[in-house]
Amino acid sequence: MARLKPWEVSDELWAVIEPLLPKHQRRARWPGRKRLDDRLALQGILFVLHTGIAWEHLPQELGYGSAMTCWRRLNEWHKAGVWQRLHEVLLARLRAADALDFSRAAVDSSHVRALKGGRRPARVQSIEDGPAASTT
Repeated sequence: MARLKPWEVSDELWAVIEPLLPKHQRRARWPGRKRLDDRLALQGILFVLHTGIAWEHLPQELGYGSAMTCWRRLNEWHKAGVWQRLHEVLLARLRAADALDFSRAAVDSSHVRALKGGRRPARVQSIEDGPAASTT
């Protein structure tokens, strides 16, 4: 069996993703152009994200639709909460399969002072300072 490229969605993965996507009904009157298949749009999104190319350079020859179609679908699915739900579903499946190894997890954080970033916080007045020590 040929190995899939990283942006190609397997049937198994598609079975997980498809139920999470919002359903769209075509209008009966003036239906307009037929909507690009969601799976193709997803593969176009994954191609851009995997390769790092600019959206406008998505090759039409791949059959994933136009760059604008893929970008709009990405935005539409983000607003519908698809990515959050997909993350939760995949994590639940990994937990159920006991396939998560948190001993190798890394948590990173940074805190940077915002110089010239706004007003200075007022000094907190303690009981010992009394009213004369306040600075405002």
